[in-house]
Amino acid sequence: MLTLETSPEAEADLLDIWLYIAKDQPTNADRFLDRLQEKALKLAEFPDMGRDRPELAKGLKSFPVDRYNIYYCVIGSALVLVRILPGSRDIDALF
Repeated sequence: MLTLETSPEAEADLLDIWLYIAKDQPTNADRFLDRLQEKALKLAEFPDMGRDRPELAKGLKSFPVDRYNIYYCVIGSALVLVRILPGSRDIDALF
């Protein structure tokens, strides 16, 4: 299993997601971040589960979780969470 690392941008994305959901339902915000963490750990165990995204960046993959996508790459023995973004977001300019 790969170790799990989170980029500063992905950390900021997680905070934004939590704040957005917590405005109305703080308990659901906590639960959703727990789900994202579970999926990230599963990706660290099975990194090929994600979809290759060579049009965005070399080695980048994505994996959907509800209305969001986890963008990640494998660097050495680590799975690095690069961004966690809404599926509806125009991502071409971000990578």
